[in-house]
Amino acid sequence: MTMTVRRRAFASVAAAALVAGGAAGFGLTEPTTQAYAQALPKTPIEAPEHPPGSFANVVDKVKPGVVAVKVKLDSNADDDDDSPGGPNMQQVPPQLREFFKRFGQGGPGAPGGRGMPQRGERGAVGSGFIISADGYVVTNNHVVDKAKTVQVTLDDSRTLDAKVIGKDPKTDIALLKITESGSYPYVQFGKNAPRVGDWVVAIGNPFGLGGTVTAGIVSARGRDIGAGPYDDFLQIDAPINKGNSGGPTFNVNGEVVGVNTAIASPSGGSVGLAFAIPAETVQTVVDQLRSDGKVVRGYLGVQVQPVTKDIADGLGLDKAKGALVDHAENGTPAAKAGLKSGDVIESVNGAPVNDARDLSRRIAGLKPGTEVKLAYLRGGKSDVATVELGTLPTDAKVASRGDSSSGGQPRLGLSLAPANDVGLGDEGVAVMDVDPDGPAAAKGIAQGDVILDVAGTSVSKPSDVQAQIRAAESNGRKAVLMRVKSAKGQTRFVAVALGKKEG
Repeated sequence: MTMTVRRRAFASVAAAALVAGGAAGFGLTEPTTQAYAQALPKTPIEAPEHPPGSFANVVDKVKPGVVAVKVKLDSNADDDDDSPGGPNMQQVPPQLREFFKRFGQGGPGAPGGRGMPQRGERGAVGSGFIISADGYVVTNNHVVDKAKTVQVTLDDSRTLDAKVIGKDPKTDIALLKITESGSYPYVQFGKNAPRVGDWVVAIGNPFGLGGTVTAGIVSARGRDIGAGPYDDFLQIDAPINKGNSGGPTFNVNGEVVGVNTAIASPSGGSVGLAFAIPAETVQTVVDQLRSDGKVVRGYLGVQVQPVTKDIADGLGLDKAKGALVDHAENGTPAAKAGLKSGDVIESVNGAPVNDARDLSRRIAGLKPGTEVKLAYLRGGKSDVATVELGTLPTDAKVASRGDSSSGGQPRLGLSLAPANDVGLGDEGVAVMDVDPDGPAAAKGIAQGDVILDVAGTSVSKPSDVQAQIRAAESNGRKAVLMRVKSAKGQTRFVAVALGKKEG
């Protein structure tokens, strides 16, 4: 603190010397000194509103609505599987995997914790919060997944049985109901989303200690950590640890703005990077779980990917926005409405679509049977499709959100041949060899891939690929877009930056 004060004092003295005729001392000419003085604010800069001196009033208000969740796990649950612990571990970044396996669980040495080597009945702990006077409780799916029995401990130390009403693995939300009738203290969801920099308070059950309060700010919004198809996390720096999972994050008005679900940590302990599911997402899921016991989502029937800068250049777009359609499944609402591979979906019911993940969340947030208007680009021309959403199948791929950064062209280290000549299908041009030191290899193009079309035109021989690249160059394009099928049969678009001609 002393160092900060001294630095500020030094800055003030220096500024005063510059303004108050200190030009000679600093080697400045008079016009420079005047310009500097004119650039200074003419009125004092008002300090922002001070943060609350204490969160005690907020905590007193909401703490009775927060509960500890205790779970006895099914004896068949495997220590090495993905539950309880959230999403598929293969889809989670390495720095989060250990946390998802342990978050909300008893640690090594805790009774029934995941660190205990013996088999048989085991336990887990987490957090939750009551949302209605009749005892509905929100927590994380990974806290109660494969639970044999569930109990909640209230702030007044009562431990009551609860039953699982419904779970939604895709958002990691679960709804419980206290089985004993009564009138319980409850908290409410916030009406407005928090802003980056807003103060927040987290209350939960870290390490099974119960009723622990931590505070911090919202560090970021819209985080995608690879935990599920609808990631849209708040990032907060309030300390969160094992056992906080499923607990609420409050704003300074005592409203729930998020549900704590993950931390980024090499050890499973807090390092100031915690993630909470936004309240608006939680409310939508909880409403369906409460009424139907499950979540039913709208379904478009497309695989999509983000529009990167290279892809935007390849399509002649001014901005890298929207969701690029890789493939519209036959018989789906999208196919029936006429959407095709290569279309760029720009908005849903007039609301702009930022990227593929944004489109997935918007469609999933609508009910099956809803009629939506999708504005899209095709071949540089705008159009609108009216689509009646179907029901998302349980095994549907919501979106293909690859980084779309792979690419290549014949002069970038690729050897090509007609696919039908080498037994790789009846359409496209097969990649026979890739120079490991060439740009194509660095971009991810692999032997066995098949280039189906270039710049929206189907190709069947290497000369077709070369012709489309030359056409793109002559039209002043900075990149050309290719549709590529991998050896596993998955298709994707790749944008190939067009460099200088060789020779």
